[in-house]
Formats: sequence, C-alpha cells, structure tokens
Amino acid sequence: MTHVSYSELRVPRHRQCHRHLPAKMAASIREKQTAALRRMLNFNVPPLKNTVTEPVWKVLIYDRFGQDIISPLLAVKELRDMGITLHLLLHSDRDSIPDVPAIYFVMPTEENIDRICQDLRNQLYESYYLNFISAISRSKLEDIASAALGANAVTQVTKVFDQYLNFITLEDDMFVLCNQNKELISYHAINKPDIMDTDMEAIMDTIVDSLFCFFVTLGAVPIIRCPRGNAAEMVAVKLDKKLRENLRDARNSLFTGDTMGAGQFSFQRPLIVLADRNLDLATPLHHSWTYQALIHDVLDFHLNRVTLEEGAGSEALPAGARPKKKNKRIYDLTAADKFWQKHKGSPFPEVAESVQQELDTYRAQEDEVKRLKSIMGLEGEDEGAISMLSDNTAKLTSAVSSLPELLEKKRLIDLHTNVATAVLDHIKTRKLDLYFEYEEKLMSKSTLDKSLLDIISDPDAGTPEDKMRLFLIFYITSQQPPSEADLDQYKKALMDAGCDLSPLSYIKQWKAFTKMAATPANYGNSGVKPMGLFSMVMNTGSQFVMEGVKNLVLKQHNLPVTRILDNLMDMKSNPETDDYRYFDPKMLRGSESSIPRNKNPFQEAIVFVVGGGNYIEYQNLVDYAKAKQGKRVLYGCSELFNAAQFVKQLSQLGQK
Repeated sequence: MTHVSYSELRVPRHRQCHRHLPAKMAASIREKQTAALRRMLNFNVPPLKNTVTEPVWKVLIYDRFGQDIISPLLAVKELRDMGITLHLLLHSDRDSIPDVPAIYFVMPTEENIDRICQDLRNQLYESYYLNFISAISRSKLEDIASAALGANAVTQVTKVFDQYLNFITLEDDMFVLCNQNKELISYHAINKPDIMDTDMEAIMDTIVDSLFCFFVTLGAVPIIRCPRGNAAEMVAVKLDKKLRENLRDARNSLFTGDTMGAGQFSFQRPLIVLADRNLDLATPLHHSWTYQALIHDVLDFHLNRVTLEEGAGSEALPAGARPKKKNKRIYDLTAADKFWQKHKGSPFPEVAESVQQELDTYRAQEDEVKRLKSIMGLEGEDEGAISMLSDNTAKLTSAVSSLPELLEKKRLIDLHTNVATAVLDHIKTRKLDLYFEYEEKLMSKSTLDKSLLDIISDPDAGTPEDKMRLFLIFYITSQQPPSEADLDQYKKALMDAGCDLSPLSYIKQWKAFTKMAATPANYGNSGVKPMGLFSMVMNTGSQFVMEGVKNLVLKQHNLPVTRILDNLMDMKSNPETDDYRYFDPKMLRGSESSIPRNKNPFQEAIVFVVGGGNYIEYQNLVDYAKAKQGKRVLYGCSELFNAAQFVKQLSQLGQK
C-alpha cells in the first residue's frame, strides 16, 4: 500500500478552545466541558443561539470512555435536540446508514482505530467526523489515512479533531480522571510494593495526559505545588514538562491568543495543589453524615446515577420456587435538580426533614393537580398524553403551563423520598450514626464515651466491614500504636465479628513507613454535637421513621487536604507545606525551587489527589470555599472510590 501522508486527508487537526462562553461570572469546568461537547456535536462549530433551524440529523459513535464523559453532562433528550438520532458504542454491531453523517468520540487506541478503519472500508456512513478524546499520534493518523485511501473514502473523512476532553466532570467544581480501566491508576496500582519503574511511568503519564486535557479545557496554565518524595511529585514534574513543551511550541500551543480569555478570573492564574492519597488514609474510610457522601458510601452511586434495588418482598416462597427477580430503579442526580443542589452537602437528618417538608407542600398542591387534570378531562391519563394537548381556552392554558411543573416537582420528591429512605435503612440497620460520631471523636482526639472493643463485639452494630473501617481509623489516628497484647485482643474480636484482617497488615506497614517520613495527619477539632431529637421528622405522619437515630450536626473543620490548600492558597508559612515544591510552566527555565515567585494569595485553586478521592473531602472543600468569599476551589482525583472499594484495595495490598 502506498505510504500516504495525513495531509492528503485534508485533516485540520486542531482544537477550538473555549472562546464562545459569555463573559459573565467565570464559567465552571462543567459548563466549559459541556460547551466543548455541544460544539463537537455540532460538527465542531459553535451552536448558534436563538435560531429555529432544524438540526442536522446525525449519529454519535462513542467508546466507553466517551460515554462516561458525555453521560453526566448531556441527557438523551439534549442529544436528540442537537440532532443525534442514534448513539451507539463503537464496538457494537452497527448497521450501515449511508446517508447520515457520523460523529465519532473515542480514545485513540489501537483497537478503536482498527474499528474506524473497518467502518471506512464498509462505507457505513455518509461522512465521518473523527474526534479523539485525547491527542492522536501521527502514526495512528497515518493508519486512518491509509484506510481512507484504500476504501476510496478520503473525501468522506471530513474532519479529525483532538478534543483534549479526557476527564469526567461530575459537578461544577469536581472532576475525576477516568472510570474505565481505573484499576490501572488506582491507589493499589501506585502503591504495589513490587511495581516496576516502567509501570509507574505509564501510570504517571496517564494521569498527566488527563490533567493536561483539564487545563486545556479550563483555558489556563496553573502554578503547580506538591509535596516531595511521592507519586504527587512525579505527576507535578511531568505535568510541568508537558505544559512547558506545549507553551514553547508557539505555533501549535493550546494556550495562546484569545483562546485564553484570562483563565476564569481576571489575569490571575489558578493554583493546582497535587496531594498524595497517603497524606490521609483515614478520611476515605470514614463513615460520613452528609447526603451525597452517604449515598456514595451505602448505595450504588456511579457517575451521578443511583441504582436502587427494590426489595422483592420477604414473604416465604413455596418450596422449589425461584426467588423473584429484584427490580432496579435508576435515578439521575443532576445539576437541574434544585433539591439535590441545595442539600447534597447537608447532614442527613436535615435532608430527611427537608424531603418531608417538600412532600407536605406538594400534598397541599396535589388537589390542584387533580383539579387541573379534571378541567382537561385527563383523569387517569398518563403524563405523556398531557403534553400533547393544545386547546387554548384560558383555563386550559394555565393548566397546561403549571401541570408539567407540578409533575416534575412530584418526580423529584419521589426520587429523594426513595433515595433517602434507602439511606436511612442502612443508617438504622448498621447504626451508622454511632460509627460516624465515634470516628469523628477518634479523628479529633476527643474523649471517648464507649470502648472500641464493645462496638467491635456488638453483633447489632454494623457489618464486618463497618467494624474494620472503624478499627483502621483508630489505628491510623492513634499517636502510639496499641501494644501487641492489646492488638491481639482487637484482632481476635475483629475475627470473631467476621472481619478480613488483610487491610490491617497493609496499614501497619504504611504507618511504620510514614512514621519515619512524617508526622501523622491532623484532622482538626471536628467534633459533632447531638442536637436532641428531630422535631419535624419525629412526627408520626412522617415518611421517615428516625427513631433511635441521633440528630448529629457537623461543626466546620478542615480535613488535611483542605488545610494544605489553605496554607498554599493564602501563602501562609507552615511547617507542613513550607518545603512543597513550586513549578511555574510559564517560566522559561524550570528552576528548582520551593520559593514562590507569586506573593499574592490565589483566588482560584484546584486540589488534585493522586491515588483516589471521595465525596467527604470534596464536601469539606466546598464548605471551605463558601466561607472564603470570592475564592473558587475545584476538587479532582485520579479515581473516585467509596470506603468499601478502598478497603478492598487495602486488602489486596495487605495480602502476602
């Protein structure tokens, strides 16, 4: 086959950065990534506002990586509004649709490129817009060019774009690197004792590629700070180098000219603090008390979607009968859900009370819904039919406009009633309030009112995993590890309770190692205060039977990552952070120093945890930023795990 240069493909390999966002309050990373996706789905031209033109119908072909990036940001209905009639996985069996353009959004992997070449040979679509999540290499582009030439499809390959979108945004101020193959960059992968240098390099390169994409999308070159001597430092060195190389290549730099706006704040560059998970292993094991973190801890919560299994009823089955299949209910917790946005960081009792209030308010309006339905002659009709009506009598007009709103409100109340009830079941059956309160006391070195051994030995308190988490927090936060005799007693109690002890053997090694390296993390004087019984929710008419659950209220305190961020953002001198390294990719010569050139406090910062993060830390940073007027803080992590997933990784590390 003749060698073909990719220039013959007329391939404009470029990325239009985010210059089309309104100049009002700086756009969040969620808005920026969503805008980039919308532009991509509009054939890489900015969608025009306020035009009534019919969208061009097209198909979207993505791989699992692309699916994970799109699904938290754009709902199926929004895709349809942009003309996406079909969205299919690249490696599924796809029929030819010869008169429709196809937009691809995939990683530039070997197998994906092979499949795209196969699609070209099979002439599946009218034209091909190839968008790579991360930058495609020259040699892989050549492969596509050869296949296009061979299939006589050069003119059909309309555009090839590097999108630099290789990260997943879950909130306005939160992102994770990946969901597929996350075990490749997990805490376990980074901390394996027998890891080869080449494997470690590969993990660091994967993390840096995603962080680079994040900053291209953000449109800003950060100042980088990191501790010395761990994985976070390796990421910092590589990220500095990658940003520096891109800035130096002026013709192809992704950070030049008007694409930069001025970052998000006027002329001020953001700070990125790279933290290492080993800085604080207690928080990811902690039983939490705020709504979002609890959902992640006890339910199946994944990329902003909760899956609830509905109990199939516990009635006795006749002998030999197959158990009924449990139904699954799926709920999306979105940015448009006002209740979620307001309460995801609230203590659980407050959430239960608010759901109850919403329910009561709705019940008062329910008669109104019935009245509207009867005006419209729609009793018993399904909601779909309601939106089809368009008789324009005055009564109907007002009914038609207020009914969908009320029905949407009802849908959200039902959603939160079901989710909060499922969370409450876990709290009550596992006594999670007791765990949360006891761990808070351990972490803030307060006096304990009950012996740890009693909780471990109490058959009614929690699962074996709950007990193990509590004990690990005790072990991590204790100034002096327990004596061998005491440890044996604890181990026996844990084994009697059905615990797997392998996480403990890893934590023992870790603690011995960190003791040489640094002082133990300080968790602030957090403390919780019990508030007496729930007023509202204790009413007998409530959906939520909160008997026996403590009404605990959180006192604001800074977790280790938040405290480190605070020091570095406000340029405070503190032994904990004084020897953090300092990188400025814009400085011509990378000088080795930890002396900040910039003496002004930062207005915007990103905390990124190498080795995995959690919603407890995220929420702690959100609360911190709320208290600091005018500052913006984003939280990112290489993977997002809940305590069960983290214990599993510790267990793998602890197995000999």
